[in-house]
Amino acid sequence: MDKKKVKDYMTYDVVSVDIHGTAKDVIERIKKSNHDGFPVVEGKQVVGYIAARDLLFVQPDASIEQVMSGQLIVADPDMDINDAARVIFRSGIQKLPVVDEKNQLLGIISNLDVIRSQIEHVSPEKVFNFITTLKKLYGVDPTLTRGIIPMKDLLPTQSKIYEDELEGRTYEIKKGLAEPIIVVKRPGKTILVDGHHRAVAAKRLGITALDAYIIEINEDIELGMERTARAMNLKTLDDIQVLDYARHPLVAITHRLVRRV
Repeated sequence: MDKKKVKDYMTYDVVSVDIHGTAKDVIERIKKSNHDGFPVVEGKQVVGYIAARDLLFVQPDASIEQVMSGQLIVADPDMDINDAARVIFRSGIQKLPVVDEKNQLLGIISNLDVIRSQIEHVSPEKVFNFITTLKKLYGVDPTLTRGIIPMKDLLPTQSKIYEDELEGRTYEIKKGLAEPIIVVKRPGKTILVDGHHRAVAAKRLGITALDAYIIEINEDIELGMERTARAMNLKTLDDIQVLDYARHPLVAITHRLVRRV
């Protein structure tokens, strides 16, 4: 699979402000768009960035040119998404305008876009570490292939997934960016090990088969994850519960901490 690029995850429909406007114009744009900052353009070229924090203690008639940050970090659309992630997190900024070779605005990529690109990332290490675990636990000698697995054959082993992550996986599938799922195939069973969000997203889109790393074992032995699936009454992808983001346990903990303060 080709490396993920900034152009695969950036937002193309970008709201910008003209350098010849005023702080009041930006405030009105913030109210209408719910964005907290905008690239500043002169003509079609990006010349700066203005954020809500830049407007603190600023008179409404102050020019954008006076208030904006002209020291701008930008990204190229063909930049590796991991390189964009390093820039965003090391610099502490939340958004990178994406420009072409003429410095014309093409889009914007945010820290949320970067996070979405990394969720459920499948690495070779993850696959081989799981194979090593199978060898140690069951004394088997699995083989690894790459192939297409029918959705109807998948036995899920995860009882809950999250709606916000499903949106990200749906986006990737539509853009042709979805990574392979990981399955264990043994006599009579195809066990979904990794990629539950991808599988459910694909099913919602009407996809009947998925690209997969297939770890195959010839021995007819029941794996521990199968017993776990049976205990949770998981038989098909339809048995997986999809939770709203607001019900994510980490969000609930955050809310409780806020109320105690």
